[in-house]
Amino acid sequence: MSDLLQTVQARAGHEPVRLGLILGSGLGHLAHAVEGVAIPYADLPGFPHAGVSGHNPNLHIGTLEGVRVAVFGAREHYYENGNPAAMRPALGLLRALGADHLIATNAAGSLRAGIRPGDLMLLNDHINFSGLNPLIGEKTDARFVPMTTAHDPDLRAALKAAAAAVDVALPEGVYTWYSGPSFETPAEIRAIRILGGDAVGMSTVPEVILARFLGLKVAAISTITNMAAGMSDENISHEHTKAMAPLGAAKLEKLLRRYLRSLG
Repeated sequence: MSDLLQTVQARAGHEPVRLGLILGSGLGHLAHAVEGVAIPYADLPGFPHAGVSGHNPNLHIGTLEGVRVAVFGAREHYYENGNPAAMRPALGLLRALGADHLIATNAAGSLRAGIRPGDLMLLNDHINFSGLNPLIGEKTDARFVPMTTAHDPDLRAALKAAAAAVDVALPEGVYTWYSGPSFETPAEIRAIRILGGDAVGMSTVPEVILARFLGLKVAAISTITNMAAGMSDENISHEHTKAMAPLGAAKLEKLLRRYLRSLG
């Protein structure tokens, strides 16, 4: 971690960052609004591969709405290389840079008729439907991370207030992590609905677990790109996800900018 930290600070300076943002599919444009430096993941030893189309594999460090941030323009998903802990070096770096909280975003499918493509959903809890865990193999007792308030109530309240201030609807719900890369079957979606899931996607949950392990507070927001399998006649595909993500991205950018201004 010391080599990674030195590499980043040599390019971005030593001023601490306030928070981290992880951008999901179709949301990478927000990273370009950061006034600072962009460091390719390929230049950072141990950093995630993050090879999914529609992502921006650069670490942006600088100011956004007057707040010093670290923005991850892409994430490595479990389905890319079979490593649920792929984002651990990135989140460990975020903590070393001084951040105290993380806001993760993702593209997701809705399981609720009232939450449609183009809408946002604030995560108030999650279901680890995959059964995988990024802390498997951790040797210390710190691996036993409590998850009762993993999606921080205070951060959620602040994001709800920011959404209200810019007139963006932000319903809350439970996100379900499906490993991917294949999409869910209609039967799996019926099972997830029975379990209490409101949205489904292929990321975020391992990052929430890792962030809590590292002592970061967390909040997460889904951009809804489709109705889940069996709930509509949509043709679900990654191309469809990339095409639909911009519908919610403008709302998400307004919300996040307002939240950052509230920190200043």
